[in-house]
Amino acid sequence: IKMSELADRLAKRREINEGEVDAPALNIEPKSATYNSGEKDTVDAADNELANKLKRQGNINDGMEVSQNPSVKHFNPYTEFKEFTRAQIKNFRKKFDLYDTSRDGVIDFMELKVMMEKLEAPQTHLALKAMIKEVDEDMDTKISFREFLLIFRKAACGELQVDGLKVLADMPEINVGEEGVKGAKNFFQAKADKIAETNKFEKEIKEEQEMKRKEQEEKKQRRMEFKAKANLFQ
Repeated sequence: IKMSELADRLAKRREINEGEVDAPALNIEPKSATYNSGEKDTVDAADNELANKLKRQGNINDGMEVSQNPSVKHFNPYTEFKEFTRAQIKNFRKKFDLYDTSRDGVIDFMELKVMMEKLEAPQTHLALKAMIKEVDEDMDTKISFREFLLIFRKAACGELQVDGLKVLADMPEINVGEEGVKGAKNFFQAKADKIAETNKFEKEIKEEQEMKRKEQEEKKQRRMEFKAKANLFQ
């Protein structure tokens, strides 16, 4: 039985359950019921599989379930990677597309291998797998453009562990010069400086509050001593 026929059957069943159409008259056997037991099991299995797929897709569309292929999920690099300028991201995109020879939106193992060879930094089989693994957040063994940008974010933060990625991030053919990782480093440094400034401000406020507390305690103590002396003359 064709998948399109199964889809039509499921749609018909849903319409009947929801009261959109009348159920078929009783004692009328549909032609599809003339299958033998083996064929019926096959049809039921395919029917259930299609039903599960349709249900899962509906859940994804309704936001009740997450797609298992985040590598193709749309994202806005300009809002997610604010440490880079639009010019930097566009340059990174050009470099990414240059080595995405299959034009499927990801750099797979072989494309990464060719990429490193063209950059005159060939890597071993295990090194290439380690490079992918470090940024492969969706576990599809490929590098999406978002994960490609993560390489340079991690480089700016000094978080890269794999030597191959460190080499990749420092290469002038990939790095966009002074506007590349250096720009990202400046972004994170500015962010760190702002945090330090905020902490310093908070520290000064706490010191001021502590000083006022001590002054209040000293005043209270002086009042108590004054009352004690006054009581001696009563």
